[in-house]
Amino acid sequence: MTQINAPVTPDVMTLPRKLPEGGKINIVGLTRDQLREALITAGTPEKQVKMRLGQIWLWIYHWGVREFSDMSNLAKDYRALLAEYFVIEVPLVVNRQVSSDGTRKYLVRIAGGHEVEVVYIPEAGRGTLCISSQVGCTLTCSFCHTGTQKLVRNLTAGEIVGQVMLARDDLAEWQQPGAPKNEVRLLSNIVLMGMGEPLYNFDNVRDAMHVVMDGEGIALGRRRITLSTSGVVPEIARAATEIGCLLAVSFHATTDAVRDTLVPINKRWNIKALLDELRDYPKLSNSERITFEYVMLKGVNDSDADAKRLVQLIKGIPAKINLIPFNEWPGSPYERSDWDRIEAFADIIYNAGYSSPIRKPRGEDIMAACGQLKSATERGRKSAREIAAETGA
Repeated sequence: MTQINAPVTPDVMTLPRKLPEGGKINIVGLTRDQLREALITAGTPEKQVKMRLGQIWLWIYHWGVREFSDMSNLAKDYRALLAEYFVIEVPLVVNRQVSSDGTRKYLVRIAGGHEVEVVYIPEAGRGTLCISSQVGCTLTCSFCHTGTQKLVRNLTAGEIVGQVMLARDDLAEWQQPGAPKNEVRLLSNIVLMGMGEPLYNFDNVRDAMHVVMDGEGIALGRRRITLSTSGVVPEIARAATEIGCLLAVSFHATTDAVRDTLVPINKRWNIKALLDELRDYPKLSNSERITFEYVMLKGVNDSDADAKRLVQLIKGIPAKINLIPFNEWPGSPYERSDWDRIEAFADIIYNAGYSSPIRKPRGEDIMAACGQLKSATERGRKSAREIAAETGA
């Protein structure tokens, strides 16, 4: 690796206060405060820890370095100390697929042998990374194939940040030591719209996003990050004040009767409770507007009456409505709305003064579209009998 021409400073190390339990500590995903405490515990003098933290942070999150031995502006004995107590690890990519439209899907393995999927969607001059927050999902939304997979566990902050880092590896987007700064961001946006409900893993999601937003590392601003929730009402205000990113809501219905079926969490916090909480979010988070995600299901939620009800429900909330053509999956009980119907629905919303873009399906040929994550992988491991039982064949 190219060396940085930075002075090597001596380190006077103290004895560790406490040895790490259960192996070495993974630095990836630790907030600045957490890393500071870990470095002190490992023997970094308190008077030096601020400088050391800044140096290590840049190596990991700006240069993309994974070995302490490459941190050339740290003394050799200090690098040895770091290697004794810490590791720099990201999830392992076990499968990478590229769609005909350029979408990339990564199957990644985390601790315990569990797997999640991550999707990168390229666009002109930019790109969006869709990351997961849980292994499986607990919400059982009836239109979402991801929701048919049982919740296994929450991802750690390190496993969430690691998804961003492995995508930057694949895109070769880390800054190169000594090279002119590259202002082009292939990974310019993050959406927490992969597997799981982010607000049911609040602390880890919050800490991970603080790492990603830090200006001396990956440096994606909070307006470049969108958190999608199905409506965990008690955590919405916390998300505004403790994370402050943009918010998207999986809405998908205009009556409680229909939403109870499509998004079962509605039985706990109904449409009124959700909208009452959402009205304060733009002010608390200093966001311009909330995005309402609305999957278009033929004969279920796509009528003119639904469109008009939707406009009335969100009245007074700065909002954009993303219309999502349903991404079909084997055994799904729903069909995608006809294109003419989707456009008519969009026109009603647009004429009421709201932006109503129709999301272009991306990565369908590799099962990387919204609501399809992990499905093909899991089905590939099942027997013909299990697949037939799922699909009713």
